[in-house]
Amino acid sequence: MNKQLSKEFIVALSQKKKEPKWMLNFRLQAFNKFQELTDPDFGPEINLDFTKINFYQPAANEITDDWQQVACQTKQTFQDLGVIKAEQEYLAGVTNQQDSEVFYHKQVNNDIIFTSTDEALKKYPKLFKKYFNQLVKYDENKYTALNSALWSGGSFIFIPANTKLDRPLQSYFRIESAAVGQFERTIIIVDEGAELSYIEGCTAPTYSQIALHAGVVEIYVGKKAKCKYSTIQNWSKDVYNLVTKRAIVEDYGLMEWIDGNLGSRVTMKYPSCILKGYQATGNSISIAVAKVAQVLDAGAKMIHLGQETKSNILSKSIAQNGGQSNYRGTVKITKEAINSKAIIKCDTIILDDISQSDTFPTNILANDSSILEHEATVSKISAEKLFYLTSKGINEELAKELLIMGFINDFKKELPLEYAVELNRLLKK
Repeated sequence: MNKQLSKEFIVALSQKKKEPKWMLNFRLQAFNKFQELTDPDFGPEINLDFTKINFYQPAANEITDDWQQVACQTKQTFQDLGVIKAEQEYLAGVTNQQDSEVFYHKQVNNDIIFTSTDEALKKYPKLFKKYFNQLVKYDENKYTALNSALWSGGSFIFIPANTKLDRPLQSYFRIESAAVGQFERTIIIVDEGAELSYIEGCTAPTYSQIALHAGVVEIYVGKKAKCKYSTIQNWSKDVYNLVTKRAIVEDYGLMEWIDGNLGSRVTMKYPSCILKGYQATGNSISIAVAKVAQVLDAGAKMIHLGQETKSNILSKSIAQNGGQSNYRGTVKITKEAINSKAIIKCDTIILDDISQSDTFPTNILANDSSILEHEATVSKISAEKLFYLTSKGINEELAKELLIMGFINDFKKELPLEYAVELNRLLKK
């Protein structure tokens, strides 16, 4: 395939994947919109040269559920990351994707649908078409259009009514090649009364060339259903992480975003909930840790449509060594969403005099029976607390580490144990 982004490239990609005609037409429509749109007029500056990005990098082997059939180099990479050990110990299913394709998938519960999005298009075409591009439209911004034109891989999950998994599902996304673009598309449907916990990990090695991760996630939470979506992204500092994640929640449903951002050069990510149903609830707990040469622009969006809906946003930011960690969020309680409540709390620690953090809230309250609260704090490491710990014989570096771990405790306690341990390790680095 010619790797230059063009109509011919997209046709060749769709043909390689043996897709139906309607998907090719959709991709071409999205590509035309991508060419029309400009970068977002808010957030960090995006400096991407699309002529230098490889928009499709195939896997070394066909998708398999037998780990022994995976190519040796790929196998070693994922074993070093600990992904397969995690699968064996505590997961109900796992999908691993490297660059543009899912190469390994395995599940232990046959009552659900859990497969790659490419496979779902082939095996469940009616179900796929019912939910694809319904919640995140291709023409929303330049990068939803790019994803729609080039999507490859990602997870497709359907949890039938009243099905409750006793262990999480996991997907792990790895950018292994230099200057590659990764455009996975994830669709999750949690039917009435069902429950799902889903974990997503993201990593990449460091290169001197810019890479792009522009994923799209669409989640449908049915009546009295629950979905918990946990992410730890530790992309290398040459990755632009430009992601759109959205859920819609029906009556009495619950959507929880647990969102950790430690890597990338630039992140723009605002997981959102559309609280459509009566007494629907949306929660978002996030951390963003920005160090030298990093701009992490993250937050959440909560749109209250149904009556007596509730949302909670807790955002924790840490900036050090010249990094910039921002909260950017939107909470809207509409006129019809009477007796609703939204709480936003943004806490930031700046560890030196050269780092930066800003808060960009948009809060809209359109009826007088609802409550919207927003609290924001920005501080440095408490000199008093630091003195107390060092007076007990703890060196200053360890004392700072302990204070930071306490600062993000609300986030850590929402993670499975193995991920909380990994988060500790990454923060110590």
